[in-house]
Order: sequence, then C-alpha cells, then structure tokens
Amino acid sequence: MRQLLNTLFVTSEDIYLSLDGENVVASRGGQQVARYPLHTLEGILSFSYSGASVGLMGACARKSISLAFCTPGGRFQARICGEGGGNVLLRRAQYRAADDPLQSCRIARQMVFGKLYNARQSLDRARRDHGLRLDIQRLQRAAGQLKEALPQVEGETDLDSLRGIEGAMATVYFGVFEELILTDREFFRFEGRNRRPPLDPVNAMLSFGYSLLANDCAAALESVGLDSYVGFLHRDRPGRTSLALDLMEELRPCMVDRFVLTMVNKRILTQQQFEFRPGGAVFLNEKGRRTFLQHWQEKKREALVHPYLQEKMAWGLIPYIQALLLSRYLRGELEEYPPFLWR
Repeated sequence: MRQLLNTLFVTSEDIYLSLDGENVVASRGGQQVARYPLHTLEGILSFSYSGASVGLMGACARKSISLAFCTPGGRFQARICGEGGGNVLLRRAQYRAADDPLQSCRIARQMVFGKLYNARQSLDRARRDHGLRLDIQRLQRAAGQLKEALPQVEGETDLDSLRGIEGAMATVYFGVFEELILTDREFFRFEGRNRRPPLDPVNAMLSFGYSLLANDCAAALESVGLDSYVGFLHRDRPGRTSLALDLMEELRPCMVDRFVLTMVNKRILTQQQFEFRPGGAVFLNEKGRRTFLQHWQEKKREALVHPYLQEKMAWGLIPYIQALLLSRYLRGELEEYPPFLWR
C-alpha cells in the first residue's frame, strides 16, 4: 500500500520556492522563512504569484513529487510533469477507450453512478443526523429523485444523454444543499452552484475544495501511468485535466461537499476569513485558505474502509486507489470500473 506523505501548501502570495540540496526552501523578499526535506513530500501546491525555481521543478519531476500552481483564489494554473510514468500499453488502451463513444460511456456512467449515489448518501446522512433541524420532505424528495436516476445511468449508452442526467441531478442536489447548512444561514446562504468567479462564501469554499481534489486526482492518475488530460465524460480540451475531472466526480459529494459543510456547521470558517471583491466575486482570504488547508490535510489522514477493496486506509489515498482500479479495468483485469460508493 502506498504511504500517504505530506503535501506542502503555500498560501502566502509572495512566497518563492527554490531547491537547496534535498530540501525545498520557501523565501520572502530574498529571506528564507522555511525549508522542508523533499523525501517527506508527495506534493507541493502553491497559491503564490512568485513561482518556483527551475531546479526545484526538475527535482520534483525526477522524484515524482506533484508540483502545481493555483491563483490565490484557488483557480488551477499549471502543473509540472516529468517523464510519463507507467506502461505505454496502458496509455494506448486509455486512448483507444477514449476514442470509442460506447467504451467512454461505459466508464463515464460508472463515475456518474458513483456521484449520484454519494450525493444521495450525503442527503440521507444529514436526515439521520439532523432530522429535527431540516426540511425532511425536501430532502426525501431530492434523495428519491437521485435514487430513481441510478437505473437510468446504469443503462445509458449515449454520452450526451448521460451528461444530461448528471446535470439534471446536480441541479436537484444543489437545490436542497442549503438545507444542510445549520449555522449562520444569513451569511452562508446558498442559492445554487456558481463559479468563475464564485459569488458567495459557500461557492467559494466548494470551488477551492474542488481545485484541491482535482489536483490530487491528476497526481494520482499520473502516478499509476494514466494520462490525466484524456477523459471519458469530460472530453479533450487543451490545458484541461479531463480524466482528473472524471475521477473526481464520484468524490465531490463525500470528500469536498461534506467537508465544506463541516467547516460551516462547526464554525471553523467565519465571515472574517472571506474576501469580497468588486463585481461580486467572493474568495477565501489568506487566513481562510490556511485554515481550510490545515483541516483538509487532517481530513485526508482520517481512516475509512474502502467499500470495494474492504481495506482500511486514509481518505487521502482514495484518489490513488480509484486511479489504480481504473488502470486495472483498462488493462482488462476487471470487468467494470468500480466507483467509490460511500457508506
């Protein structure tokens, strides 16, 4: 089993990263502020405008350490890749599947099935845990619609129709998401999903969390030898890690959405940790990003039993395990790709 190492998050906008021997050095204005041994890291995610040295980029590529850059608001910018890992035959199998609409749909519907199943689980868990504080009928109707869509997804053979089902059910799910917010509902009001830019604090947290998860999924796919840019549900677009977006679909409700709700309902993030910009855009400020990332790392260390493998592991390993299962399916070792079905 792969060891879950640390991810270095750089949240300050003026930090420059460089290499000193076998260490990554963080500097501000030419002055060193911190250093970390490379062998303890599996990834570096920088939200700084200052960037990193070529030497550090090369070392990360050689050591298979994921190095990615985002804007301070969490929008993905770039990721450093070394030589393509894995067997070339695996990538050729991936490309053949991506070029075949039926095969693409066969894989994509498993991922969409996992997304809808986990969204329904999230609503059902909220009803069990906080039934007296929620509009139970609204949640039951939404959960029922998600359940009814599952057989449709299983039998779908057309990618456009599958996307239509997924989009309709996302509207149903986010239509009741506000019910799951239990504290400070006036500030953390949620009237639907919006992005680019997010227009309220909840959407700001969701977008930030999805950026983190997409980076983790891209790194996991590359680590098992798959091309994170060639997807099945999300089609090819220059600069977009389409397969990472595919893989994260089933993980959104249980890894990011539930995490955001925890941050709100436990009052971990407050009004002081958001930045409101002219035009209506809302982002986490530096203090908010630091708090979010600290708890995100703690969440990734929590243990669970993988529903397919029946093995105990950390949440942070789930993207890697799902990438490994996808590679096994593409090699012909599994009859179907098994999505992550949250229990």
